Amino acid sequence: MSASRRSGTTDELGPEEPEPDGADLLAALLDGMDAALCAFDADGVVTHWNREAERVLGWSAEEAVGRHGFAGWAVRSADAEEVQGRLLASMHAPGRQVNEFALLTKDGGRVLVRTQSAAVRGADGKPAGVYCAFSEVHAQIDLERSIALSEALFEDAAWGVVLVDADLRPAVMNGHAARAMGTGRTAALGRPLGDLVGQGVEELESALAHVLAEGPPPSPTEVWVTLRRPGEGAGRTERRCWRSGFVRLASPLAEEPVPLGVGWLFQDVTEAKQNEQEAAQLRFRSQQLHRAARAAAECENPAEAATVHLDFALAGFADHAVIDLVASEEPLRLVRAAATPSGAPGPSLLVSRGALPVRYAAGHPALQCVERTGSVRAAAEGGTVRGDWAADRQWPEGTVYALCAVLRSRGRTVGVVTFLRGASRVGFERGDAVYAESVAVRIAGAVDLAWALAADR
Repeated sequence: MSASRRSGTTDELGPEEPEPDGADLLAALLDGMDAALCAFDADGVVTHWNREAERVLGWSAEEAVGRHGFAGWAVRSADAEEVQGRLLASMHAPGRQVNEFALLTKDGGRVLVRTQSAAVRGADGKPAGVYCAFSEVHAQIDLERSIALSEALFEDAAWGVVLVDADLRPAVMNGHAARAMGTGRTAALGRPLGDLVGQGVEELESALAHVLAEGPPPSPTEVWVTLRRPGEGAGRTERRCWRSGFVRLASPLAEEPVPLGVGWLFQDVTEAKQNEQEAAQLRFRSQQLHRAARAAAECENPAEAATVHLDFALAGFADHAVIDLVASEEPLRLVRAAATPSGAPGPSLLVSRGALPVRYAAGHPALQCVERTGSVRAAAEGGTVRGDWAADRQWPEGTVYALCAVLRSRGRTVGVVTFLRGASRVGFERGDAVYAESVAVRIAGAVDLAWALAADR
């Protein structure tokens, strides 16, 4: 402090401002507390009473300070001796003492409060009084329930719980969430969600940002994500479906709601969703087979009936397809019979190349299919378009996945049907092969009928 300040004179900054008095500072601190607080001297006389105590019981500081204990005003006379004794006993007990009392309000009502009291020591270290902080029991129970709920969610919950801060980074997560993301409970904290989630992170971050700005959605949201597994190859991915609920977190201490982040609760429903999708897919494919059979029955030319089966099978299943028929078995030669347009989508077309075989190299999936008399799947490395991979196999440009199913009728192989997918689709799976074989049976019957009619002529 400058000399002018110490001497009490004024300078160019104006007159000296008085430093706050210790008693004023103490009163401000007590009145700013969220808990009700009172204090007693060694004789049990009330020495301090803050605003929260006035709010709970209705007695002002002027009415409370100077009274001897609570008798006759804040407790019933029958309870006054017990309450006074238990409060003053805190002067000679170690630590804090917790009690519950029924206190009287100024308007005659009763309030059950939970108190925490402890000794106040004088300069000589001897007990000089007692301070007592108290709150309504229901408010304390609500607080304890909230704490207990938080601890239970982060320890024992059977679903993932993540607290995401305002920067959309995990701040706290429970063990279930950590296991679902393939990380430790602390390893993911403070990291961007993009470090943990690959595909689907944009949708997830959009949902979190919406909750921060507008509040939670009215119903749970299902988000499909691909997890990033540390230490695994780039080709290994794990796609999961998380049914997610969100709540916006705001500070209870601020006058206006201040967003602290988002509480994100999720449950892995991948298996259930996959079962639903498989059931819906099975229903659709069964309907397609039924429709194809009815449409093919109206075709006069059995070869056209074969293309009808092919067209109905393509819907939602593949991008292109070709039918190759066996021209000779020794050596094995295949002749193209029908194909979908390689450019714009359209119905399958019958093609005629006479006796010229399709130029398939040794080991081609279609040739393997005939030799094994079973389905064969093939895919470009990494599931991406690579050089001349499709062209070398006589397939349309952009083909990445192939599934060949053998055409058999009356105990003999009549050809191969090949379904093709581009990079925008996933690879063929075992269930796809079963469906392709069901289609192949119908195509083979139509081809065999076409051959029989041609032989009769």
